[in-house]
Amino acid sequence: MALVCRVLSAARRSLQPKALAISSSSQRWLSNQTSLLQRLVEEPNSRIKSILGSEEFSALQSSDFSWETLLTSLASSSSPDKSRLVLEWKLENLLEENEKDHDRYSELISLCGKIQNLPLAMQVFTSMGANGIKPTSAIFNSLVHACFSSGNVLTTFSLFEIMESSEGFKPNSDTYDAFMSAFSKLGKADSVQAWYSAKKAAGFSSDVQTYQTLISGCIKLNNFKLADWFYEEMVLSGLMPNLPILENMLEGLCKRRSFDQVKEFMKIVLDAGWKINEKMAEMVVGLYIELGMVEKLEELLVDLMETNQVSEVLLLVHCGIIRLNAMLDRLDDVEYSVGRMLKQGVSFKHHDVVEKVICSYFRCSAHDRLELFLERLKGSYELTKSTYDLLIAGYRRAGLSDRLNDMKCVGFS
Repeated sequence: MALVCRVLSAARRSLQPKALAISSSSQRWLSNQTSLLQRLVEEPNSRIKSILGSEEFSALQSSDFSWETLLTSLASSSSPDKSRLVLEWKLENLLEENEKDHDRYSELISLCGKIQNLPLAMQVFTSMGANGIKPTSAIFNSLVHACFSSGNVLTTFSLFEIMESSEGFKPNSDTYDAFMSAFSKLGKADSVQAWYSAKKAAGFSSDVQTYQTLISGCIKLNNFKLADWFYEEMVLSGLMPNLPILENMLEGLCKRRSFDQVKEFMKIVLDAGWKINEKMAEMVVGLYIELGMVEKLEELLVDLMETNQVSEVLLLVHCGIIRLNAMLDRLDDVEYSVGRMLKQGVSFKHHDVVEKVICSYFRCSAHDRLELFLERLKGSYELTKSTYDLLIAGYRRAGLSDRLNDMKCVGFS
């Protein structure tokens, strides 16, 4: 009981009412469920627990039933009291069944955190103590998450101190990860690094998932120096990065517009046999276009083809080369690049690149060559309305309105 009092005391010092900020993405759940679930929104609060206890509701629950989705759906439909009632009902069931499984209580505390209801999370904790169930590190970790979700950072420190002074529920690796993840989301880079160092000093190692969280947070904060430091720490520990980590590191290099480092990084990735994704290709192509490095894009295309990258990635580089040549009005290079791409069985997917090419032809008054380009697209690309409007305006400015009658031949009627 003394422990329960200490935890509650720590919570009260910083516990303030918080407005809910629940993601609207969970709204998808309501549209896919039966009328019974919709009743939770429609029925008065006094009926919620009886509905949850009905056989009809029990039959609804399947292996893929998500309490989290239900709770956030209720909260986002302006029914936060109903979310609380659902959790109270779950707690009452656990107590009535004299449940001793720590995981069930840990899950319930986590659900309280999802709807930012720290008082109820503390109620779950005290109920465990009243039932003679001793807390574990996992239970405290769930409380830490619930505190961070509710914005009660001060309470998390008090909980950590309680864990440190205990015998049966010392801070574990997940405890430190919870603090690092939370402070990363809060944009507190110094705190993230401090908790990482504390975890290391406590004798805990970090896995790839932990480094992914840390590096991703640093990149979002544009703290590239710290991201580099975590990446080096990971490599020195003998861990291999996963694709999301590589993607984040590449994003950081591109944000810094560090061409030499990007080139070196891509070489390391490709030589190691990685298959890059479309987002990585977009970042590199975007940087090269910004720097006007069409020759470097050509080199990149060769490297990607030699390492058998997927066609979606190759398309992005092909289009980057075509776009940059069109912006520079290098029509010979545009036509060579388009021909090479089409011969490799790769076709245009987006109208913006096609329109860049069309604009280049109009700027150079190369109307006959434009006709040949449009003919080349026939059968592999259908003009959009915006592209058609661009052609109309261009031909009219050039005094060639008669060519508008031939638009059907390129697939637009």
